[in-house]
Amino acid sequence: MREAITAMKVLIVEDQPAVAKALSVLLDLNAIDCESTSNPQRAIAMVERGEVGVVLQDMNFTPGETSGQEGIELFRRLRAIDPDLPILLITAWTSLETAVQLVKEGAADYLGKPWDDKKLIATVKSLLQIREPSRVAAGDVCGMVYASDAMERILELAVQIAKSDVPVLISGPNGAGKEKIAEIIHANSTRRRAPFVKVNAGALPEQLLESELFGAEAGAYTGSNRLRIGRFETANGGTLFLDEIANLPLAGQAKLLRVLQSGEFERLGSSQTRRVDVRVLCATNADLRDAIARGNFRQDLYFRLNVIEIAVPPLSKRRDDILPLAEHFLRGKKKLDDGARAALSSYDWPGNVRELQNRITRAQLISAGDSITREDLGFDTAGREPREVPVEKREIEAALVQAGGSVSRAAEALGVSRQALYRRMEKLGIVLERKPRSDPSSE
Repeated sequence: MREAITAMKVLIVEDQPAVAKALSVLLDLNAIDCESTSNPQRAIAMVERGEVGVVLQDMNFTPGETSGQEGIELFRRLRAIDPDLPILLITAWTSLETAVQLVKEGAADYLGKPWDDKKLIATVKSLLQIREPSRVAAGDVCGMVYASDAMERILELAVQIAKSDVPVLISGPNGAGKEKIAEIIHANSTRRRAPFVKVNAGALPEQLLESELFGAEAGAYTGSNRLRIGRFETANGGTLFLDEIANLPLAGQAKLLRVLQSGEFERLGSSQTRRVDVRVLCATNADLRDAIARGNFRQDLYFRLNVIEIAVPPLSKRRDDILPLAEHFLRGKKKLDDGARAALSSYDWPGNVRELQNRITRAQLISAGDSITREDLGFDTAGREPREVPVEKREIEAALVQAGGSVSRAAEALGVSRQALYRRMEKLGIVLERKPRSDPSSE
């Protein structure tokens, strides 16, 4: 006789006997203890007695009812009793919008009818493991350094929605930490042991976009002499993070929309349709609604990507994070003197966390002593910048210093192509000092 994987039950709340039976059989075959009911009041009583580890809940319980209001009321009653109770919503297409709203309120995820058996079982097992008292722990914030209430709320939301499988749009200014939020979502998801693949959509040349995302057969284009596996295939079973999504050309947006809707795509040069199971997280510093109005971004793709949005505030709106981040970037090698700390705290940081990191890196390199002064950080004695220097120029110069003058490594750190970085350097008047070549005869 098989033993259940946990002492806590899965409660199925479903008014259709055939659906309840199918779920019960599926869970039983996978050694998961479960019980079903069509009565919301009985479900509430079981949760009050602490018998339930996970709830599988339909959205309607009365014949002919399709509004989802009954499901909303039950969900909120159960969450009021036990705020940490994982609730997995089972929904028909007519209740999809309601289910998405409840995910934002804390539901673990939603599954459409008919559901995918493997996905349902994997999700339930993961939620039960998290629910076990011996396994309860704070979310993994992937080493995120913060002290502000604003960032704590962002992280709480990221950890909460990580358990669902819906797309997430992470918005915010450049350098604010959007990629780190994506890492946190993946690390706390049911996909955390699967690949986490990052792609800077803004740095992809349009002619290579399709092969980069979806792969290419050997000979599919000039110079292609071997099979190329795309990022979607690499991320299969895991998470794909698309940064700078607003810069994706319209042709690429159409292909992305298709794979998000169906999970299907073809490699460049192939007619064979392939399927993947990938959760997509996107980030942008642009106003996508404005891009839609200007015809630069597809509205249908926007609604597909923006099921849940996390807006990361600029560093100037979370000043309590500035000094902890600065100390973190110093890694104990040097200390900030009082003037440096005051200058850091009062500056507005238009380049956000990335600018802060680059300034600290530069200051460490030029500081002569054990302490870093405001002058080392590029501020005058009053804590102001001594001259107007574009933020982008400071970022590029700091990245080049950190990369030892290597444009390729600096471009990678900044998340742009080498050609794009050269163009920005030329526009901003950044000139690399060329080291004289060594004389072979002197070696």
